[in-house]
Amino acid sequence: MTISFKNLGLSDERVQHLEELGFTEPTEIQIQAIPELLKGRDVVGQSQTGTGKTAAYSLPILEQISADNPAVQALILAPTRELAQQVAQAIEDFKIQRKLKVLTVCGGQSLERQIRSLERGIQVVVGTPGRIIDLLERKKLDLSELKWVVLDEADEMLSMGFIDDVKKILQQAPPGRSTACFSATMPPAIKELIQNFLQDPITVKVSQPKAAPTKIEQQVYLIPRSWSKIQVLQPILELEEPEAAIIFVRTKKTATELCQKLQENGHSIYEYHGNLSQVQRERLVQRFREGSIRLVVATDIAARGLDVENLSHVFNYDLPDNTETYIHRIGRTGRAGKSGKAISLVQPIDRRLLRQIERRIRQTITISEIPTRAQVEARRISKLQEQIKEALAGERMASFLSIVNELSSEYDPQAIAAAALQMIYDQNCPSWLKTDWEVPETGISKPIIKAKPNGRVFKKTPASNQSR
Repeated sequence: MTISFKNLGLSDERVQHLEELGFTEPTEIQIQAIPELLKGRDVVGQSQTGTGKTAAYSLPILEQISADNPAVQALILAPTRELAQQVAQAIEDFKIQRKLKVLTVCGGQSLERQIRSLERGIQVVVGTPGRIIDLLERKKLDLSELKWVVLDEADEMLSMGFIDDVKKILQQAPPGRSTACFSATMPPAIKELIQNFLQDPITVKVSQPKAAPTKIEQQVYLIPRSWSKIQVLQPILELEEPEAAIIFVRTKKTATELCQKLQENGHSIYEYHGNLSQVQRERLVQRFREGSIRLVVATDIAARGLDVENLSHVFNYDLPDNTETYIHRIGRTGRAGKSGKAISLVQPIDRRLLRQIERRIRQTITISEIPTRAQVEARRISKLQEQIKEALAGERMASFLSIVNELSSEYDPQAIAAAALQMIYDQNCPSWLKTDWEVPETGISKPIIKAKPNGRVFKKTPASNQSR
């Protein structure tokens, strides 16, 4: 039997509105969480980004909120401005009561304007812990009639140092409220928070096999010891030609350096990290969603604001420190029934982490060969051929026929065409492709990861390694 939003206890009006938005079947986390939140239960949800958790908590809250009461009735805490803005926009889309007001409260925006909005009446506040604390200390945010508190991506708030602010906010919330905590991972500090501030919570969890999306093609490129990562990334980008992609790095410094190098080689790419101003972030996100920007290099924390529907590729330029972050990263592509590709660059030092990732997702990731110079040149020539076909059908071609006629008296027409193509190819050829390079042997022999029927994992070392 197929479960619908109607089966979860939502009103007919809400279900009809969701269908108009294109939401017909709930996700696993929504199926588990929505009925419990409608009952008023405290909920702990463990799921990755892209599983539909925003709707899982916002829909039952919207079902029970009173638009006639101007007091703040729901408070949603998020680790970053970008995530807070996304959540607020989703709630705006899900609401069906025009009088219901949603306010995003975070840094980088006018505090006075936020205060004026609160004074006029706001039912749902979505914000970052720092700005919420600021408003509470100024006595501009009244939580006396608060009925729901949601901690979205609690583990990220912990990693960003907001956990004490979160505790301070929860201490000022009325004891009779309902609380939901959503987190991809459950470190000890989050478990302690749940124990101290949630009342007899029910835990809902997306099963592990679904946490690693199946519609994502995962590939690994092993970095030869004599090569840098960017030497491997450049030919891969040439052959993949991603429609839209995020290239994940660990540090802001790496983001800046990689962005500069790829821009020098002709790529339209932008960096996205914590050093950007709020205005710069918002402008970049908008252009990325509109498709005017195809490539963005970002750190993990900043990238939480880059939620793009048609993301075709995710590149792990640097592997993350843990397997959960890897799943979180690759889950940004292959959404809404579409396929996606996740490509990781792996150095010899990363082999142990790669094995951990494979155990976690219970599959072996395909090792791909680094594209050769011949493959890259063949792709570029193929694209040039398509451009020539388009030019032949154009109207401006007649303007150049006189040049061809003049040169034909001295040169063969085919030689003229070939020379013109060579000029175009050389002018558009990136500097790295003009240098002499060959793909060396990686020198890395990777253990084969297999899973026993009982779920335990063991390693089988290839025969080539046994004699070493």
